[in-house]
Amino acid sequence: MFGESSLIWVVFLASIGGYLLGSIPFGVVVSRWLGSPDPRLAGSRNVGFTNVLRVGGKKAGILTLVGDIGKGWLVGWIGTLLFHQESAILLVALASIVGHLHSVFLNFKGGKGVATALGAVLGVAPWVGLTLMGIWVGVVLLWKYSSGGALVAFGLFPVVALLFHRSWLFVLFACLVTILIWSKHTDNLVRLWMGTERRIGDRPSDQVAPR
Repeated sequence: MFGESSLIWVVFLASIGGYLLGSIPFGVVVSRWLGSPDPRLAGSRNVGFTNVLRVGGKKAGILTLVGDIGKGWLVGWIGTLLFHQESAILLVALASIVGHLHSVFLNFKGGKGVATALGAVLGVAPWVGLTLMGIWVGVVLLWKYSSGGALVAFGLFPVVALLFHRSWLFVLFACLVTILIWSKHTDNLVRLWMGTERRIGDRPSDQVAPR
């Protein structure tokens, strides 16, 4: 589809586009649109689904979740349309996750990447993505810990990739995404171990931080 020299530029530009789309902080956008507290100043100060749900309510939380999953899925899906090389597809998908973790619109800060990563995997490998989402939802429904669901789902990501007979390149991608997600959840791991992690539905101890 592309010559070797042009392919490098197309992959580069697609990765930049994926990063920028992944950088859109739907938690902040939705909260402003609905007049909810800025998630960066309330609760855990995270722009992801769980914190927006706590400080802004169900509508804000659900819209944030849909937006974050959707942007990851869109980037992954477009990657599969543009490229035949798995390495190019996975690089573009990874760019959307990095964008969410280090958003250019938030001074290179961001969320914890769970929803965007799920969306990106759904776009690239739908059955793998659906399996991860099922694990995440199942753990959350069982124990009510969003972070616990994320840690279990992405901890099993490389295993799920192997069970679906994906390539070793995809397994490497799975390991890298797992490292990124787990590294963003170190505080959650400590709180889960100490028994102080908030469950979904718990109200934050403070609604808005001082400006």
